[in-house]
Amino acid sequence: MSSPRRVTAPASKSLSHRYCIGAALAAGESRLRHVLESRDTQYTRAILSAAGAAFHIEGRSDYGDAADWRVCGMADGLPRGGASGAPLSCDVHESGTTCRLLTAVLAAGKGCFRIHGAPRMHERPIAELTDALAPLGPRINFEGKPGCPPLLLETEGLDAAAVNGLVPLGMDHSSQYFSGLLLAAPLAGAAHGGPLTVALTGTKAVSWPYVGLTLQCLRDFGIRFVVEVLDDDERWQPLPGDAWRQLDAAEPGRLRVTVQPGRYQPGDHSVEGDWSGASYLLGAGALGAAPVRVEGLRADSLQGDRAMLAILRDMGARLSIDVGAVTVEPSALRGIDVDMGACPDLVPTVAVLAAAAHGTTRIRNVAHLRIRESDRITAPAQELARVGVRVDPQEDGLVVHGLGADVLAANVRALSPDACFQAHNDHRIAMSLALLSLLPGVSLSLEDRIDNPRVVAKSFPHFWRLWEALR
Repeated sequence: MSSPRRVTAPASKSLSHRYCIGAALAAGESRLRHVLESRDTQYTRAILSAAGAAFHIEGRSDYGDAADWRVCGMADGLPRGGASGAPLSCDVHESGTTCRLLTAVLAAGKGCFRIHGAPRMHERPIAELTDALAPLGPRINFEGKPGCPPLLLETEGLDAAAVNGLVPLGMDHSSQYFSGLLLAAPLAGAAHGGPLTVALTGTKAVSWPYVGLTLQCLRDFGIRFVVEVLDDDERWQPLPGDAWRQLDAAEPGRLRVTVQPGRYQPGDHSVEGDWSGASYLLGAGALGAAPVRVEGLRADSLQGDRAMLAILRDMGARLSIDVGAVTVEPSALRGIDVDMGACPDLVPTVAVLAAAAHGTTRIRNVAHLRIRESDRITAPAQELARVGVRVDPQEDGLVVHGLGADVLAANVRALSPDACFQAHNDHRIAMSLALLSLLPGVSLSLEDRIDNPRVVAKSFPHFWRLWEALR
């Protein structure tokens, strides 16, 4: 085996958002290390700054993709908006995470906030969250399409007593509603003197591991909570200690989280590597000519996209795990049947790997991908069709009819010089398509063949520079 090419995973986008929120809500000074520097996290930081926090940079990584920050939290631990008729402008651009987490967090503050973004964001629903917030006191008015941003949020804080301390909320379409309310919950109790329980309802719970990351953030910033599950005798049982960390999934109607009133506490925290961003690098090891060692990853991470390890193994990839790193070797891949409801951000990557595999791959339980930055069920199908791969979109996923790496490579090599792929204004579509450039005998640069290569700045700004090291 040739020596592996070494790369470092970007910082976790999900944890970067959450730790920036936690530090901003902690009255006092916190330090955050290895925070992802991406377009999405910049919008989160800008809104938190406008609402009363202060972020001071203390250093950047060599690539400039991560930074260390000193954060002076909001004076009383509460976001401050504008006056009625003069709302604080909160531009989330295209960041669904920013929009959903901060809509709940800002609702726990005081004043008037206008939450708005790019045109695509104004098509993405948020009514499930705002319907849960409204009984707690805030007044919410949609300016355009009902149930979607832009919206005006006027609030004097969240009153847990107004709902008898209980809010039912589903995760059929997104876990971010649930996470946003959990982040706001301690402020609701702190203002009105009681805990707030968020009970999981609906018919399914997509992306549950992201809620685990939210709970990790709450714990790290000194917030007390209890996770309870319903036992076989229909009695609520609290999970002891950190047993919630072992939850890989949640069942609607049988789980609830009770958050105690309190203030976020300042501290010193470091953001771990991002398994979502690492998925392209790990896939590069399987498809490329040389092994790839991705450093900066925690194999015990709560991130749901750690499932990339199991998916690669099931597809036949050879890999090894060391402390803080994963190495993947070039491998002949096979098709699989996989439920990706807990790791939907991996779907574009797995779709491209499936195109290079022998046999059929069925990706299930990801219907909610149609309302992301792009329709992530249709977009991979359209782009892989350009290189002769048949992809059948399904109601809840897609079926990829793999060609094998050699045939797929021949199809890519046969592309006309002016052939271009569409990123669909979606960072994950662009980065997943880059895998095609690593197939045997392929010499084209996907950065030059994608209509909008800069879209990767949303989550992985230095992606193309790092990708060149793998080619």
